[in-house]
This record gives sequence, structure tokens and C-alpha cells, in this order.
Amino acid sequence: MYGDVAPMETAQLSPDQLDAQASRLHDTEAWQHIVTGWERTAQEPASHEPPASAPDDEARPAGPADWRELLSVPVDRLIEDSLRTLPPRQPQERPLPGRLGAVLPERLHTWRRIGQPDVRPSTHLGYARRVLTEWGWQNTPYRLRNARGARCLCGAMLTAHRLGYGSLDTVDRAGAWIVTELRSVGWTGLIGPWNRQPGRTAADALALIDATIRRASLAGH
Repeated sequence: MYGDVAPMETAQLSPDQLDAQASRLHDTEAWQHIVTGWERTAQEPASHEPPASAPDDEARPAGPADWRELLSVPVDRLIEDSLRTLPPRQPQERPLPGRLGAVLPERLHTWRRIGQPDVRPSTHLGYARRVLTEWGWQNTPYRLRNARGARCLCGAMLTAHRLGYGSLDTVDRAGAWIVTELRSVGWTGLIGPWNRQPGRTAADALALIDATIRRASLAGH
């Protein structure tokens, strides 16, 4: 659960492996239920036409109607929807390692995961965004990072994980939310090819993460 200490185990995934896992998760029936579930609107409200006037001699209710009867959806559903829109609790703020940290081997950051709580996918993506803005974005094919330490989109998520922001399960879910956002704008491929598309810019990558964070947050993720 979010807020619990994340498992220490961390696999040395490549960006392409993460990309494929996120796509498979996105295509599952369970994930589609998550995506479509929060997008469902409330039931159609009842007609607002005024009721026909009752004869004066007709018996009137003994007391006022229960206010719950005026709602078009159950009270527990309203509470659940309200709670899902609350922002997730942020983990303890820790600065990213400096420029030297950007070029160090990924395995040397693993100790930073010790004792860190798991976070929601939207929070994880916020830290992946920070990796891109502070360490740079790159679109070299099949590379987690370039010689300067700049990351691709999937590389930034893997780095955020190794810095202690989210379990591998959270990383998969964050990737699936990115795939969901890409599908909503007509991109049918994986994250990596989108990142490497000719003409793609760092601003495009950050805009995609921002849109994904909004989408995941609204779903309570």
C-alpha cells in the first residue's frame, strides 16, 4: 500500500523492458476497468419537471423527505469520489544527487531506497519529472541515459525508483498511466518510440508527464 515501506528488492530493468511491462499492464482487463471506472459519470439525474400538484385534500407526508433521496448517486460513492481527488501525501523531500549523481552507475543509487515508503504512481511521476528537469532529457535509441546523465522517459522512471521513489509495481503502474495518456491522444505504440520520434522535444516529454500526473491523480493513483 502507498505509504508503507517499499520492498528493498530492485531488478535491473532496462527502459525497453519497463516499456513492454507497462504496455502489457495497460492491455489487461483489470487495468481497463481502473481506467474506465473513474471516467464514468454519475447516473443521469431524474427529470427536473415539477410534479403535478396534488389536490388540497390529499394527505401530505408526515415529515420532510430524507435528503439522501435527493441525490442521484449513493452517499458512499460521493465520499469515495471526493477522497480520490485529494492529492497524495508527499514523501519526505530529499534533493536529487548533484551532477555527479546523474552519471554514476544506477546500482550505486540503490541504497537510497532503504526505509523509503512506497508512493502513488502520480507522485512517482513527479519525481521522474524532476529527474528530467534537473538531469536532462534525451532520446538516444535503447539507452537509459547518455554520457551527460540525461534520461529518456522510461529511464527517468527507473532512476526515480532507484532513488527511493516508488516500488517496481508503482513504476509499472506509472508506465501504464503514461500509455493510457498516449492512447488518449492517438499514439498506439510504446513509450520508447514516442520518446524517440523525430522532432520530439524535452518540452513534449514534460507535457506528457504533466498530463499523465493529472489523469492518474484524478483516478486516485
